[in-house]
Amino acid sequence: MTLVWVTGNSGSGKSTVGAVLRGRGHVALDADEDGFSRWIDRATGEVVVDPPDPVPGGWLDRYGWAIVRERVEALVEESRTRVAFLCGSAENEADVLDLFDLTVCLVIDDDTLRHRLATRTTNTFGRHPEELAAALKWNPLTQPMYEGRGATVIDASRPPAEVVDGVLDAVQKLTGDTRGSSADRDGHGSV
Repeated sequence: MTLVWVTGNSGSGKSTVGAVLRGRGHVALDADEDGFSRWIDRATGEVVVDPPDPVPGGWLDRYGWAIVRERVEALVEESRTRVAFLCGSAENEADVLDLFDLTVCLVIDDDTLRHRLATRTTNTFGRHPEELAAALKWNPLTQPMYEGRGATVIDASRPPAEVVDGVLDAVQKLTGDTRGSSADRDGHGSV
């Protein structure tokens, strides 16, 4: 079993990559939508049940998006026989990186980030000025941070199919299994 963390800044294409992977027959879960992450109060550790949308000024200074280690541990147990991809980002991801066999970081330039956040339909995060400012603040830091962690970095400004091919190639390099590599474009193979 190989568990792959597909991460990157808001708007980098994590959800899109997950959807393409699912369309090709792979197990790909969205950390935002599939119950792996939640908003927490950094001061108290309490879970925020009903977060505001959009967030008011200063809200992101106190509250953070956190991944739940126990949920990722359950995915490890559930995914023993094949490659599984978890697509998302969380400020506490260092707490779960040991559970992943490979980290792939999607990177984009600021103009692409602005455009994607302004036009995406999967969620509204990034449209509010405070959310956009936070995403723009983190964008130049993302690539060097993940390179320092040994992640495979992929330019996600390319078409989604090419980005997914890059993700699958990274898995193939790790596992040596060519069934999920870019040599298998029809989507019928599994990694």
